[in-house]
Amino acid sequence: MPSRPKARPAPAADVLARLHVAYPGADCSLDHADAFQLLISTILSAQCTDSRVNGVTPALFRRFPTPAAMAGAGGDLEELIRSTGFFNAKAKSIRGACRAIVETHGGLVPRTMEELHALPGVGRKTANVVLGNAFGAPGGVVVDTHVGRIATRLKWTTNTDPVKVEKDLCKLLPRERWNITSHILIFHGRRICFARKPACDKCGISGVCPSAFRAEKIGRKPARERRLPVVA
Repeated sequence: MPSRPKARPAPAADVLARLHVAYPGADCSLDHADAFQLLISTILSAQCTDSRVNGVTPALFRRFPTPAAMAGAGGDLEELIRSTGFFNAKAKSIRGACRAIVETHGGLVPRTMEELHALPGVGRKTANVVLGNAFGAPGGVVVDTHVGRIATRLKWTTNTDPVKVEKDLCKLLPRERWNITSHILIFHGRRICFARKPACDKCGISGVCPSAFRAEKIGRKPARERRLPVVA
């Protein structure tokens, strides 16, 4: 079998541009009408698919259309979000964030990283989603499992901590590309650059990817060690 040609490195911005051509419709996949809805949807998306969240939020926002309404939600909040998983913890975060929005920000979702990050249950990833997609002012690149995995495979980062990966990507790419970067890489991760068995033969950037055709074990979380039960 002939050896595959060695990938030729390319600037990150050029690689991203090629991926954008492949995914011209890359965008936020969480349905939302405003910053409040996007904030809640992003909290719900933890350990849950966006499609599942989108199936839950129409009824949720009809029942609780404002931060004030959601801050005072009773047990029906948990019932409405149950199918997203970890619903008790998510409900706690949602109530806490909404109370802070009402009490500290006059009922409006704050527009800075510091203020968003200070809301209960809101980390940098969630804050960046809201800043980039609701306000058009990203504080950084959103780093989820897809973004982290692909950035590692492209050798844009050697870090595994999401905050450090974010800093590496922000240094590589201009600010005006930060928001779209996450959407493009997420699209690519869901369609081609899978965690297991990436489809390198169908990938439009395999010629510039240093991990092409050997990427399966790169950028993935290590398998958990299975412990045998102790027999007395």
